[in-house]
Amino acid sequence: MTTVTAQPENPIEDSPTESKKWVFSWLACFACVTAVAALLVGLYPATASWFSAREQARIVDSYGSQIENAKPRSSSELMALAHEYNAQLSVGASLDAWANIPRGTGMVEDVVPYKDQLRFDGSDVMSRIRIPKINVDLPIYHGTDDETLLKGAGHLEGTSLPVGGLGTHSVITAHRGLAEATMFTNLNKVGVGDRFTVETLGEVMTYEIRDTKVVSPENTEFLRANADQDLVTLVTCTPLGINTHRILVTAERVTPTPQADIEAARAKAEVGFPYSLLGLGIGIIIIGILFWRSGYLAVKKPHTDDE
Repeated sequence: MTTVTAQPENPIEDSPTESKKWVFSWLACFACVTAVAALLVGLYPATASWFSAREQARIVDSYGSQIENAKPRSSSELMALAHEYNAQLSVGASLDAWANIPRGTGMVEDVVPYKDQLRFDGSDVMSRIRIPKINVDLPIYHGTDDETLLKGAGHLEGTSLPVGGLGTHSVITAHRGLAEATMFTNLNKVGVGDRFTVETLGEVMTYEIRDTKVVSPENTEFLRANADQDLVTLVTCTPLGINTHRILVTAERVTPTPQADIEAARAKAEVGFPYSLLGLGIGIIIIGILFWRSGYLAVKKPHTDDE
């Protein structure tokens, strides 16, 4: 007698099969777009500041190249005219209430006009300021109007031109708290004893900070010249976004100029690595991967006898 043994059913064949396919999800798309937008908003200030610093570095390097290629006589003549301008200048400045920038009140007559001072053909840069403590390296332009201060630092007309000399007091101002550029945002972090350099027509001048203060706009005596000193004062607004007071950083010239400062001025302007751009790229890649993975949904297909 033959015994027929029933074969057990194959549980694998009877179970539904599972496959995956990519399915577009509006919810996932909205979430990813929102995440990218948040990333862009969060990294915009740092990214914009990097691009601004790169442009300022390009301008500073171009200014240095023009100085190097200029005829010595041209530079010396411009410097002599600037010293003559300073000698005849009645130095003065005021800090207007509710204004974003100070205002020069000095007067001078019978010399080369202010806008033509320290100016090479093809360049509107007057000078350059480096503040190593807060990583500032900016071109200095003539005047302090809003358009000028969006490009870099501005020299306050009515105060001494930044060429040094006893009895001079130059005032340099720049914006603070701009979303798209750093400028003088960190000027409140420098202190007595810190140094910065001003380079004009190839001459590097080192200044050591003697005093820092926050003043109300009506206090202007701190911007007066002293016959026995060579001074530069850096000015910016405070508090951020309110601008009711002024930060004044006053420094006196150090002579002779340290060789290290001269060599640093000759070096190519450094911008630094764009970490914000790297973070933006990585963030977008991660969000893209998450969006792609979220579209793969498990779709179960029941088993049929025909398969």
